[in-house]
Amino acid sequence: MAHPGTILIVDDEEDLRNLLDLAARREGFDTVVASSGTQALDILKTLRPQLVVLDLMMPDLSGTEVCRRIRATPEIAATPIIMLTARGEEIDRVVGFEVGADDYVVKSQFSVREFLLRVRAVLRRTEGREATPEPAPEASSNVLAFGTLTLDLDGHRAFVDGEEIALTATEFKLLRTLAARPGRVQSRGTLLSDVWDMPPDINTRTVDTHMKRLREKLGSAAPLLETVRGVGYRFNAPTRR
Repeated sequence: MAHPGTILIVDDEEDLRNLLDLAARREGFDTVVASSGTQALDILKTLRPQLVVLDLMMPDLSGTEVCRRIRATPEIAATPIIMLTARGEEIDRVVGFEVGADDYVVKSQFSVREFLLRVRAVLRRTEGREATPEPAPEASSNVLAFGTLTLDLDGHRAFVDGEEIALTATEFKLLRTLAARPGRVQSRGTLLSDVWDMPPDINTRTVDTHMKRLREKLGSAAPLLETVRGVGYRFNAPTRR
């Protein structure tokens, strides 16, 4: 069985940090812990963890600021992030998703079992990103090709002009959702519901923020993502096989 990887756990609450550390180690993960956002960023200068578990509220740098800095650093930008929130309010989820978190766990509803299930689910969506680069897959029923863009649905991988691009789990899910409905306008509410499992009527810039980052990463394939003013977005693909 392959080694499950290393998790960086960032939380200023020692008891919870130790509990998460113990739970992850029992599942076979290597772990590194940090008690502050600043310490976490220092660790990330040399460590490339498979996943970061990040507390939203910390005394020095907030989890949202740490998340922003991770997403802005090319070497670690694709690292999956699970946010820990204290209250579980809608605004906490929105803020976390807007800065690029892949999932969240509510401390007040915390259980070790749920935590490990979410870790496994996020890692499944990002499996293979740190492996030795492979060529773009041949066309099949689980591969979508649109001009310079190729999506390997089974491998959760995206290629532009034959080169793999590093997407977060959420970015890949957003791209896959749009590509599965070429030519159809998807409202922001529909995308919030389908990609983030959030109420479609919530007022948030989550979709727009992720679309901006996605376009930047897609390069020559960015024109495939078309903005429909006042409505949402459309995957504008002339050909599909």
